Amino acid sequence: MFRRSVVADGTATGQVGIKKKSKVPGVMITQFMETLPEGKSHPDFTRKPIALTIQEGKFAFFKAIVTGDPTPTVKWSRNNGDVSDTARYQTKYDPNSNEHTFEMPNVMPDQADTYKCFATNEFGQAIVTVVLNIIEVGYKKNKAPQQAAEATGGNFKTVLKRKSKIRPKSEQKDGEIDPKFWELLLSADKKDYENICTEFGVTDFRWMLKKLNEMKKEREEEQAEFVKNISNLRPIQVNGDGTASFEIDMDLIDPSSSVFLYKDGIMVPYTKELGESMKHNLKQVGKKYIFSMRDLMPDDAGLYQLDVEDVNMFSTDFKIPMVDFLVKIQEVKAIEREDAVFECVLSNPFSKILWFGKNLPLEQGDKYDIQVSEDKLIHRLVVKDCMVVDKGIYSVCAGIKSCNAWLVVEADKDAQKGKKTARKTTRAGGSGMDLQKVAQEQQAKLEKVREEIKEQIKVVKEAEAAAPPPEAPPAAAPAKAPAKPKAPKDPEPEPGITCGLSDIYCLRGKPAELIVKMNMDCDGTWYKDGEQLNSGAGITITKDATSHKLTIQSCKDDDSGVYRFASGDQVTQGKVTVGDVPEFDPDDLHKFSKPVIIRVGQNATFKMPFPPQESLVVSWFKDCNELKDGGGVKIVREPNHSRLLLRDCLRTDAGEIKIQLKNPFGSVEATSQLIVLDRPGPPEGPVEAVESTSSIIEIKWKPPKDDGGSAVTNYIIERQQTGQSLWTKLGDVSADKTSFRDRNVMHGKKYNYRIYAENPEGLSDALETADSIMAGIMILAGPPGAPKVESASKTCINLTWTPPEDDRGVPIIGYQLEKRKKDTNQWIALNALNEPIEDVKYAVKDVTEGAEYEFRVSAINESGSGDLSPPSAMVCAKNPNMRPCFKDPEDFIVIRAGNSARVKICYEGEPPPEITWLKDDEPISPWINVINTEGMSQLVIPSSKRSDSAIYTIKAKNSVGEASFDIEVRVTDEPKTPGPVELEQTVHGRVVVSWAPSPDQELDDRLYYLVSQHDSNTRVWKTVADRLFANTYTVNNILPGIEYHFRIYAKNDMGLSDPSNSPTWGVNSNRVQLSSNGVNLTEVSFERPPSILVPLKVHTPPKGYQLYMTCAVRGCPTPTVSWYLNDTCINLDNNYYITNSFGVCSMYILRVRSNDSGEYKVVAVNSLGKAECSTKLIVKE
Repeated sequence: MFRRSVVADGTATGQVGIKKKSKVPGVMITQFMETLPEGKSHPDFTRKPIALTIQEGKFAFFKAIVTGDPTPTVKWSRNNGDVSDTARYQTKYDPNSNEHTFEMPNVMPDQADTYKCFATNEFGQAIVTVVLNIIEVGYKKNKAPQQAAEATGGNFKTVLKRKSKIRPKSEQKDGEIDPKFWELLLSADKKDYENICTEFGVTDFRWMLKKLNEMKKEREEEQAEFVKNISNLRPIQVNGDGTASFEIDMDLIDPSSSVFLYKDGIMVPYTKELGESMKHNLKQVGKKYIFSMRDLMPDDAGLYQLDVEDVNMFSTDFKIPMVDFLVKIQEVKAIEREDAVFECVLSNPFSKILWFGKNLPLEQGDKYDIQVSEDKLIHRLVVKDCMVVDKGIYSVCAGIKSCNAWLVVEADKDAQKGKKTARKTTRAGGSGMDLQKVAQEQQAKLEKVREEIKEQIKVVKEAEAAAPPPEAPPAAAPAKAPAKPKAPKDPEPEPGITCGLSDIYCLRGKPAELIVKMNMDCDGTWYKDGEQLNSGAGITITKDATSHKLTIQSCKDDDSGVYRFASGDQVTQGKVTVGDVPEFDPDDLHKFSKPVIIRVGQNATFKMPFPPQESLVVSWFKDCNELKDGGGVKIVREPNHSRLLLRDCLRTDAGEIKIQLKNPFGSVEATSQLIVLDRPGPPEGPVEAVESTSSIIEIKWKPPKDDGGSAVTNYIIERQQTGQSLWTKLGDVSADKTSFRDRNVMHGKKYNYRIYAENPEGLSDALETADSIMAGIMILAGPPGAPKVESASKTCINLTWTPPEDDRGVPIIGYQLEKRKKDTNQWIALNALNEPIEDVKYAVKDVTEGAEYEFRVSAINESGSGDLSPPSAMVCAKNPNMRPCFKDPEDFIVIRAGNSARVKICYEGEPPPEITWLKDDEPISPWINVINTEGMSQLVIPSSKRSDSAIYTIKAKNSVGEASFDIEVRVTDEPKTPGPVELEQTVHGRVVVSWAPSPDQELDDRLYYLVSQHDSNTRVWKTVADRLFANTYTVNNILPGIEYHFRIYAKNDMGLSDPSNSPTWGVNSNRVQLSSNGVNLTEVSFERPPSILVPLKVHTPPKGYQLYMTCAVRGCPTPTVSWYLNDTCINLDNNYYITNSFGVCSMYILRVRSNDSGEYKVVAVNSLGKAECSTKLIVKE
């Protein structure tokens, strides 16, 4: 229940005042009625005014945005004054942004106050307060300290108004060196010393360096009191976004030390958070301090200094040259790989200006070319080899002036897709003006101005020369022009306070010291509440050279008051307050220290009594972080106790709870613990596989980071086999064990595990294995080579690939091939894992004509399918365009007359060719049929006659080319028997056999004759002549006393005719009588043993090639020849074709095999003897 409080102001008679809480902190809302009408609302602030600290004379304003239905009325007021003066206070409203603005132009110190903003409608009122602090310009030592604010998270802490040692030139004495000179030297690099001395007219460098070293030692000693280290001093410079900034790295000894900024000796107000509402900003990032200044104007030039407490840390001079842009840079549109040019012209010569691209500084290099004309008026930036990533805003800064323009880079439309275009030699951009002409005109104007200035100086000098010189005083010595400037002497110092008094708080019963330091040895007087003090009564006053000290030996309440020290006209004062540090009652402290134990979702309450005190600040902390009232935190502050309520606690709310009592004299703390009980967090992963064999999997994990506030009692383990959805509980282990051995596993199977932690509050969330764990070791093969397309047709695509380079030590069983159709993402396996492809080639027949496919393959071993190969090139399932060709055609065909003739010719060609048949180069007869099917053409003669014999030509023609082939068709029949046979002996041992031709000889030019012989010794018919195209044959070796018979056959492509038998050739038949003419004849014998005329040669053919081996033998009677391989007769072996033609013995092997290697031997034997020869055959692999 909320307590209602009735308020007296802002309500009319009969109205109630109900306090409401706003979502915006610091807003007070009063509702005028208990129940609001539907759709109506009381006023509220969605954006409240923000406290402001600003320099005198600047423009100050507050902004606020309010809501409410009906629309509230907004009014402004101040606590100590009136805001009705429209010249000093102006109220504005912007209906577009719904912003209410309260403006104070040229703000004055008397306007520093607390301001209120009221938003009111008929249902309620919302009020917010805001503080305005004014920093006065022209601080005086005897003036009361003013307050300057530094924004830190919406809170403002007061600091005394300060002023640096740098004085305006109007306050400097003649002949005195400007302190700005030394401040700049102390912060500058050595390379800048000469320029600084030239600027301030100092030429005695030896004296300057000597004094500078002395000042550096003093400055370093002063800085050592507040900082540990100073580095990376970057002078002030203008940035690409139009701001100016300088940087310094400082490691402060006390992070709470005050940091001050000065410009030309006047303190500059700055903010850390409200960067948009103030001109100056000091940002801290770690140890780096970055001072920035926006909205640059010419009067922002000057000496800027950064002080910590009262010690200067860094000084930098901000100079703003008087320069402007006569011609600004223009937008550039460039094509990719083209150079882009930005150009500008300045009003005054400038040796170097700053170029920025996408807010990053650009330097001369391979990518950027920065050019400056001789007169230093024309400046160019060339962006070389533009790419799309170079697109953006480019800007240029000269002094505090800047301008910017877009660079638009368009893609090259003429570039080939997938190929990098060549760099172009053209340039895009430029101002489109004659910059040289503009620069010359400006140069002429500048020269004219310089001449006018010279004339004015000349006129002044002439006027001074014409005027009579003033009379010199008689005692004065004539002035001598110094040969070189000398360092001025230091003026006589005046008494001054270098370290004054400040307000302090002292503990009761403890000593306290007040110290004042002067710049010289002088006397001074101490006062308390206006009364002069002397040593005695617990107070000791001492003086040591320039240091004056007042010591209170034991502080009492009477010692509180305002203490003042005066020395001449120098005065400083400070307030001393005596008191005690807050304390806790021991019993309450012991009770508070006991931990508070609750469950998740419950509320936790802490209460701590304490004695009532003034100026007591009570703060609550959790794990050293201060707790604020709001959300789930409720803090109640009463005069004698404080309560902390934490609602709906979570586990993250557990920790150390601390209350702190703080007053100006110190602080005291009390600590307790909040323990929030909950179920534990999940065990810590990842789950590790300690052991994995074919029968055991052992897993290991880590205890949970969060035990839920109570110890874990045990862990529960569940298992799931990969591919299944069921989880099975395996058991549990005690909390001291963080491992589990699963013995019920199958080799090669993969398993997932999840582990739960359990405590008295319940089960944790599960820790699950990231990857499945396999029982045993899985070693998969590496990727095979990408499949290559050997050939492709509309029905089949033939692929080959290479085995994996790394089989990882496991034999490859086979391969799995996958295909993907173009414009799809699905890969389809062409064979199952249990049906691997054993070869490294495969014919893919599951294709669609005209579709495009790509293929990939993986090697299969006992662990499964390995890594996939890269995909093959995309291939289309269609027959390739090719010139027609014929496949294994026969060029000669014999057909028996009367039978049908069928000539089949297979062909290939894409696109399918047009087929034409010719007979002896003439069109075929109509009764001859031609049947064309895909890939084959048939010529059919229904009933062939001898007149159908001819040369038939098939022609195939398509768009690629044409081809033709000739087939000789011979229509014939079995030949008729030859005519009568006659025998005649012309010489001894020879008989001439002649016969009459067969009747078919004239009809068949391929007809020939065969002669068979039969003698009375062998009684076997043997062929003695074949393929005889004549009608005679001479038979040799006719022996006397033996009867011979001969048969003559006619033979053609159809076969043999019936034989024509010869008469018997015998002892006395048909013999030719030889007359001796009176000479006695002696019988000659031709018998001889076998001999080798031509031996065998060594042969070394490659495997698979044919071999022809031959030799020549002779002997009488004719020897019997046998062939041997490694002493084994091969005459009857079908793998060898052996012939013997009139003593020429040949052996033919169609394809040589490895086992054909060895020693070959030929043996010739007759009745008179034996002869042999041998050789070796070596088959190359």
